[in-house]
Amino acid sequence: MQKQKKCGPGTRAYREASKQLKSGQSMSINATDDCNYLFLIIHAGLGNRMLEITSAFLYALLTNRILLLDRYKEIADLFCEPFPGTSWLVPSDFPLNDDEFGQSSAESYGNMLQNKAFGGGTDRSLVGNRLPPYVYLHLDGNYGFHDKLFFCEDDQQFLRGVPWLVMRTDMYFVPSLFLVPAFQDELGRLFPEKDTVFHHLARYLFHPTNGVWYSVTRCFRSYLAKAEKRVGIQIRIYETKGILQRNGPFPHILNQILSCAQNEKLLPEISMAEGAADGTRNNRTAAGSGTRNNRTIAVLTTSLSAWYSEQIQEKYDEQSAVDGVSVRVFQPSHEEYQRSRNKGHNMKALAEIYLLSMTDVLITSGFSTFGYAAQGLAGLKPWIMLKSENHVTPDPPCVRAMSIEPCFHQAPFYDCKARKDTDLGKVVPYVRHCEDVSWGLKIVDQTHL
Repeated sequence: MQKQKKCGPGTRAYREASKQLKSGQSMSINATDDCNYLFLIIHAGLGNRMLEITSAFLYALLTNRILLLDRYKEIADLFCEPFPGTSWLVPSDFPLNDDEFGQSSAESYGNMLQNKAFGGGTDRSLVGNRLPPYVYLHLDGNYGFHDKLFFCEDDQQFLRGVPWLVMRTDMYFVPSLFLVPAFQDELGRLFPEKDTVFHHLARYLFHPTNGVWYSVTRCFRSYLAKAEKRVGIQIRIYETKGILQRNGPFPHILNQILSCAQNEKLLPEISMAEGAADGTRNNRTAAGSGTRNNRTIAVLTTSLSAWYSEQIQEKYDEQSAVDGVSVRVFQPSHEEYQRSRNKGHNMKALAEIYLLSMTDVLITSGFSTFGYAAQGLAGLKPWIMLKSENHVTPDPPCVRAMSIEPCFHQAPFYDCKARKDTDLGKVVPYVRHCEDVSWGLKIVDQTHL
């Protein structure tokens, strides 16, 4: 990334751009500068962070910008620097305070449009032909109509000249970039297989720090390496009791997990024959002796609760699998509650995402960005467990994903050219509605449909 080296923190270009940003002075619309920037405000949980960073990086590539991240959000504790010889973290003296930005910010692009800070032409009829020093892009889940005009080509033409863009998002908005005509040719060149965007970019961007990688390799060697088959099960609970979200136990979700795994032949059926439990215990003893057992399935579960993995193991302990295979269940952690701002919690979560990505087959929970990150890194099309209704196991318990790509949960449905709402899941064959979020959008490879 020569551009990042030329314009990143520590360079003369960055110092000049930072000085101009701090001054708050506008720039001439005709001013030319090789170094324009995208500053991403990091927030939300780890899965969301990985999706938002990937989305922002792709947008920066398409618009010839330098991606910079907030240095105070534990990024350096989780990931190594992806760009040799430079940094993607803003220096400590960065002049903007990310806590000041939100949907009501006067500098947000949506509010600037609403307040008629510029007109409706492609150049937005800037007063005095002066560009603002920066524009804030509010692309969080609660964004409004005018914020969503970010995904329109005319608006992209205007934003191209702004030296600093500040973005806040918690979503994987890549599918909507594929619907911007100005980006389509370049995206086609970058990704001949369109449904591999996250897979390639995430593997380029996200290299775990030594502490995280140590946990990954230790767990893999101890519990997964010798198995004939590795099954990953990512469990995220969306059931509620009263006003608080709970992780269970929910027997109908356990039934959903087992039904999905057994119906799709990912785990073996359980034998009801007499004496089966003794055979299972013997198999498990042999498996734990350190000798290689080619008839072993290792099941890696990730959940905030330990109950589901314990129940799965108990069922295979009580009755053996019909084909005599030994099933061993392993769960690295059970934190009980998500702690998005806790460094130790996030390091464990990242290790588990990578462990899931090392399995042979994957079951994920619908709507979960944690699961999206794991499937994307793995390059696996998972079986998705759909959300249950009224504490009843769905039928079918899971569906196969169309692609390995994450879902854009809050995708806009506005046709910029026609200036009306439309179904953007039917505009091009490679952008479809998601299996787990009917109103969301995801990228698919139409040749595989």
